[in-house]
Amino acid sequence: MRDSLEPSPIPSEPAMRQKTRLIAPVLLPVIAALLPSSLPAQQETYPVPPEAVTNEDVPRGAVEGPFEFRSKIFPGTVRKYWVYVPAQYDSAKPPCLMIVQDGLGRAKGWKLPTVLDNMIHDQRIPVQLGVFVEPGIVPAPNDDANPRFNRSFEYDGLGDRYARFLTTELLPEIRDRWTFSDNPDDRCIAGSSSGAICAFNAAWERPDAFRRVISSVGTYVSLRGGDQFPALVRKTENKPLRIFLQDGSADLDIYAGSWWHANQAMLSSLQFAGYDVKNIWGQGGHNSRHMAAVVPQALEWIWRDYPEPLQPGRAKARRTDLLIDGEDWELVSEGHGFTEGPAVSPDGDLFFTDIPNNRIHRVDSEGRVSVFAANTGKANGLMFGPDGKLYACRTEDAEIVRYTIDGRMEKFISGIRGNDLVVLADGSGYVTEPDQGRLWHFQPDGATQIVDTGIEFPNGVILSPDQTLVTVSDTRGRFCLSWQKQPDGTLTARQEYGWLHVSDHVKSNADGMTGDTEGRIYVTTAAGVQVLDQLGRVHFIIRSPGTGWLSNVTFGGRNQDILYATCGSEVWKRRLNARGVRLSAPPVKPPKPRL
Repeated sequence: MRDSLEPSPIPSEPAMRQKTRLIAPVLLPVIAALLPSSLPAQQETYPVPPEAVTNEDVPRGAVEGPFEFRSKIFPGTVRKYWVYVPAQYDSAKPPCLMIVQDGLGRAKGWKLPTVLDNMIHDQRIPVQLGVFVEPGIVPAPNDDANPRFNRSFEYDGLGDRYARFLTTELLPEIRDRWTFSDNPDDRCIAGSSSGAICAFNAAWERPDAFRRVISSVGTYVSLRGGDQFPALVRKTENKPLRIFLQDGSADLDIYAGSWWHANQAMLSSLQFAGYDVKNIWGQGGHNSRHMAAVVPQALEWIWRDYPEPLQPGRAKARRTDLLIDGEDWELVSEGHGFTEGPAVSPDGDLFFTDIPNNRIHRVDSEGRVSVFAANTGKANGLMFGPDGKLYACRTEDAEIVRYTIDGRMEKFISGIRGNDLVVLADGSGYVTEPDQGRLWHFQPDGATQIVDTGIEFPNGVILSPDQTLVTVSDTRGRFCLSWQKQPDGTLTARQEYGWLHVSDHVKSNADGMTGDTEGRIYVTTAAGVQVLDQLGRVHFIIRSPGTGWLSNVTFGGRNQDILYATCGSEVWKRRLNARGVRLSAPPVKPPKPRL
């Protein structure tokens, strides 16, 4: 949201002034009704920090612009941006970067050009280029119409769209004229209100691009799902971010929530998760007065210890604590078309498919990668059976085949364009067929039956360690479906059971799954590997190892404690504080879950 209506040193965006005059008669009665509750905020006064006062002995940077930019990620939008170039700028020494949402108006409201001049000169912060960018508008078609104001859509929503706008569209254009560092530790992103949650979200989605966040009166409320952030921060593997939070106790309290309480919830979650976070609370309202007074403190804190790289913090003990100190994702193999179907043989070798290249690869105990099978019919899901054979779903010719360990193939089932499958201790199993929305059961002799239909996009399939509950991921939904398995393989008690976190513009992208001895299910999704407890609740989210589609996971290693993941063109592994379950072995009863 924008700041409350009040006398303010912050000018509105030039591109929006004329249209704002057109809609002001409509908005004024509504705003007037809100004024009594915000009156205390109108009385706020703060001393001007010395860093915000022009010093004639300090060299001044230049603010260049406005420049006009048209985005493809936000179709039809036009926006302006300005670039602050410090007096110390040297193109041969790429400076740090500071991005501020809401354009030059916000930057001037914080007196940022002057503050940067003084603090860079005093060497209290590193030399940095400033980018002050407005939200987009879709221009009005005529003088009697309003533009479409894109601010809330761009700023308040979850997902990586705005981060992609910055990294793939705006910053490349700026780089045509100025240099700046590519190191994410050298980048700060800041904003106020909706611009603040936008800044945090960009760093949250892309810590490989932005790692320092300044948030003023941040809108972590339910305008477009921002109220999910406190929960996501608590559940998700830590990211190397540093966050400064400012808010006041007289901030907004309206239909979308309480800004004051939301910011406190963010602080609590960040502290719980072990983030490097600092807060300055006041008694002010939804405006920039307090922030303008503390900007120098925010900048000095956010850049302290520079150029030391930022590191992920350590969270408080979680109920599901899977991570091991010093253990991170390690690359196993790369350079493939699209990897899928990780499966571990009884002797510990890893197998995975490269679908576009029609291959199944093998990784031995020494880490050597070789081609196990070629011309695989675009094989997708893999699973070892109790017979020691590798079962594979050939999507190209709608067959399920199995390979002996020396690479000989035999046909098993025809007529199912399978995606993922699971093979149980008795030789029976289940296979998903996404393009038909079906789930199949098969017997050891190859006999098949459809056991459920009408699933939008069934993908991964897994069973509980006791082999009585079947779970299927739905790539286009937010739930994993659960059934109880009957002795003849049929299924009963279908329920949308496993609840997954999703973001704007993206389905869950739930794909492959694996399980551990505690009865937890690991689901690959757009948000990372979401770990469900036996009750279908996400306890933890392990970050994705790469930027490609996170397609599948399985456990392996001598102690079944290494999680293998296929991600885009790569395969990764990571040791966890958990042990996987081999479903081709006899069933085992997991411990009773904590309710």
